[in-house]
Amino acid sequence: MQSRRNFLAGATTVGALGLAPALSGCASTTRNAAGKGKVVIVGAGYGGSTAAKYIRDWSGNTIEVTVVEPGDDFVSCPVSNLVIAGAKSMQDITTSYDALRGRHGVTWIKSMVESIDPAARTVKLANGDSLKYDKLVVSPGIDLMYDTVKGLKAANESGKILISMKAGPETVALRKQIEAMPDGGVFALTVPKAPYRCPPGPYERASLVAAYFKKHKPKSKVIIFDANDKVQSKEPLFKKAWAEMYGGMVEYVPDHNVVGVNTQTMEAEFEVDAPVKADVLNIIPMQRAGVIAQRTGLSNMNGRWCAVDYRTFESTVHKDIHVLGDSIQISPLMPKSGHMANQQAKVAAAAIVSMLYDQPINPSPVVMNTCYSMVSFHQAIHVATVHQYSEKDKTFLTVPGSGGISAGLSDVEAHYAEAWATNIWRDTLS
Repeated sequence: MQSRRNFLAGATTVGALGLAPALSGCASTTRNAAGKGKVVIVGAGYGGSTAAKYIRDWSGNTIEVTVVEPGDDFVSCPVSNLVIAGAKSMQDITTSYDALRGRHGVTWIKSMVESIDPAARTVKLANGDSLKYDKLVVSPGIDLMYDTVKGLKAANESGKILISMKAGPETVALRKQIEAMPDGGVFALTVPKAPYRCPPGPYERASLVAAYFKKHKPKSKVIIFDANDKVQSKEPLFKKAWAEMYGGMVEYVPDHNVVGVNTQTMEAEFEVDAPVKADVLNIIPMQRAGVIAQRTGLSNMNGRWCAVDYRTFESTVHKDIHVLGDSIQISPLMPKSGHMANQQAKVAAAAIVSMLYDQPINPSPVVMNTCYSMVSFHQAIHVATVHQYSEKDKTFLTVPGSGGISAGLSDVEAHYAEAWATNIWRDTLS
């Protein structure tokens, strides 16, 4: 148990402090130096916010950082499934940007980015203003591929069928749909073909909705239709939870790719078998890099994801543009997760400071990921991985013997999960 606590304590600091030696040369020479460069950051999620903080910190506040973000506050996707299940509120997963703005001297612009001109090194905002940059960090999250599911866009816009892959109004709306369900109703959730945001997220959601049903609507049912051939993360543990905790309430159906929805009959249509009717349909479509990444031509992998140099997270398409988080083409076994975006941001921040000060970059950065999933209101499971850059393979590879998965369902890990959230929000935003 003690070693697990130590791992948690180090989960956020290793990514930061582990890079410090590579920066020691520039850190010692730039504390009193004049400003050296302007960095613009698009998006203030786990990736963008972390990058803003650490570029300022590791440059001794000598590099100007401007963040462009339309949201009023940081709202965490991790932990949002507990809001959907009624165990937490939106306030519990919402953090002000005030500390990040004020404590680190980050210039903040509440706006959307309309376009990026890589040649001129300018960012055009929705209001027509332009920003110049020496380095640009793009962390735009995901774009939902509505067109892969016939009728989904209209159904989602009407509010009848929700997706809730970004924490916010749809999180609350989905909660209300579940509350309004009759006892004996069906909640059907679809999982898209991997890769997608947060591999265990849909399975955690199904588990927590089942936990709510078990207490409040015991005749109801959860059905998971997965386009993949198996559960994409922590499969034995999720299946153990469904069998032991929710016997007969959760049904898992693999190899079922959703292709259409009908709001009149509240049915989901699949490539195989007949349509399935449900009281609440939670349809999660395929995903790709955020819209601004597409507009800028950064999504050069299968038209969906952004290829990067993993030592710096600089785009392979446009020099001086660094891409973070769920929009990138991931390395083997690297999940699209909040924790990983935080880690990627630290690698990029270190590289950006070094590059702007003509210092060598870290040739073999290390990142780690810890992902907790609640399987009930009081029990959780986890998976952890460590990845190191391989010069030979030009990508991150998992470190042999590192990481691991929970031995079983655990009350203690539920406390660790809450501590993880508190620590990473503090690391990212304070």
